[in-house]
Amino acid sequence: MLRPLALLAALAVSAPALAQQAPIPLRAVGHFSQNTKQIEIERAFYARLPAETGMNLQITFNPMDQIGLQAADALRHLRTGAFDVMAVLIGQVARDEPFFDGMDIIGVSTNVADLRQAVAAGREAIDKRLQERFNAKVLAIWPFGPQYFFCNVPVKSIADLKGLKVRSYTPSMTALLQHVGASPVTLQFSEVYPALQRGLVSCGITSAVSAYTGNWGEVTNNVFPLSVAGGVQGHFVSMAAWRRFTPEQQAALMRAFKGLEDSFWNFAETSDTTSLACLAGKPECEGRKFNSTINAVPPEDDARVRDAVTAVVLPSFRDSCNRVWAECTAVWNATVGKARGYTIP
Repeated sequence: MLRPLALLAALAVSAPALAQQAPIPLRAVGHFSQNTKQIEIERAFYARLPAETGMNLQITFNPMDQIGLQAADALRHLRTGAFDVMAVLIGQVARDEPFFDGMDIIGVSTNVADLRQAVAAGREAIDKRLQERFNAKVLAIWPFGPQYFFCNVPVKSIADLKGLKVRSYTPSMTALLQHVGASPVTLQFSEVYPALQRGLVSCGITSAVSAYTGNWGEVTNNVFPLSVAGGVQGHFVSMAAWRRFTPEQQAALMRAFKGLEDSFWNFAETSDTTSLACLAGKPECEGRKFNSTINAVPPEDDARVRDAVTAVVLPSFRDSCNRVWAECTAVWNATVGKARGYTIP
């Protein structure tokens, strides 16, 4: 990694060369503005991308909520070419492509190491399906981190979710919540804070860092840290935009986005503990402190989630995905399922 002075020197040297190139426009859409840490990483990445790739890129970057976009519509915007590069909440676009939910099925990969296996195994199939159906390509796939329950009522076991309205954002998450007796409410991230504030839902599922930076500590007081998924995200590029670049330029972009992907994986691994400490108001927190209770997870709840995966989550995924794509189950079994030790009958 370049040190700040070295980076400035590199930018100064490359500026004249870039100015001589014909400008290449790149309309980029980022995550929700409430995810301040992820937005900071994205902004810094796009700011250095021209120098890093040696291309005269004219980049327009905006968080999706600031330009009025719905997360669930991302694949449609890429297919039409309305935007060039988009941050994509993979679970929320599953209505248009159920197979994508298979990357991060609830209960299958509940820690970062397991999720790395799933993503590595499914990446090529996701990219192929993305190109065939949505005229777009994978640039990066990464997680937010373990997905927990953040509630405004005490939740000390998965059984306590029975009868509660809980924010869901993927079909497999909905299947799990229904199985344990909760009422899933589909909301995108920007809608969860007001829903918790107004009592429209009792709990929301997200990562610790998202709950912290989204100020959920103002509207929740209990954290039930049962990890049910990893919150997989992507950065995808429309093929119309991709074809503007030469093979050498495409390779430079892939290298740059690999660096972005690595930084997000690293952040997912390190942000969980610090964010929980701040939500609980612990002394080691160096930022804003909240006053949430972090409840211990009963050992039997992990087994309950695994049982639910076999009983309802995978069958639900199979039925919804095979209706759209007859090869879905076979491809999932040969990729993500094989890597994680699951087979859908």
